[in-house]
This record gives sequence, C-alpha cells and structure tokens, in this order.
Amino acid sequence: MQEQVKYWLKSAEHDLEAAEALYEKGKYDWCLFLGHLVLEKILKAFYVRDNQELPPKIHKLDLIASKTQLALTQEQVDFLREINDFNLEVRYPDEKLVFYKLCTKEFSEKYFNAIKDFYQCLLTKLK
Repeated sequence: MQEQVKYWLKSAEHDLEAAEALYEKGKYDWCLFLGHLVLEKILKAFYVRDNQELPPKIHKLDLIASKTQLALTQEQVDFLREINDFNLEVRYPDEKLVFYKLCTKEFSEKYFNAIKDFYQCLLTKLK
C-alpha cells in the first residue's frame, strides 16, 4: 500500500506541474481541470493510507475526503465541493463553453492559488 501512496503523490505532483504550464499558457479551464485532479490524487493517497485498500473510482473530492481520517473544516469541505465542478464542466460539451468563458485570468488565479495552497496543506499532513 505504501507504493500506492507514493504513486498517487507522484501523479499529483506531475499534474500540478502540467497545470502550472497550462496556467502560464493561458489555458485556464484545463489548468483548473488538472487542479481538480491534483487534489483528487492527493486525497486518494490519504484514502490508501487510511484504509489500506485501493481508492474507489470516483472523482468527488468531498466524498473521497470523507472516507479518510482527515479532519477537515466545513470551509474546506465546501471548497472541495466547489472544485468538484472543475472536473465536470470541462468534460461535457454543453457546459464546456460556459466554463471556458468563466475561466478568466482573475477567476483562475484565485482558484488555482487556493488549489495549490490546499495541496500544500494536505502534503504537510501526509508526512
């Protein structure tokens, strides 16, 4: 299981680097989509650590977090629920254009910075 934890952490780190590159190129919608994946993967590392089994094939961050021993505040859970939308809205054509228009530099900077801060916070709890 320790190898699984390492896998999820390495994959999250990789996706964060890709998200940074997308942000720099102005591909804000995809940057936030990958930001969601970064949080999903680090939460799955916690899931593996806490449950000693492979994580479920789900993408809802708040649900994954609820199946770990993380003690999150209500504000943190609400944040994860907000970030859940970044996973869905990039995938489906009807919502993709709306999400693309929403992802201004200011909007994306706010959320991407919050995603990175939350990721760093989780990293410190895992070590």
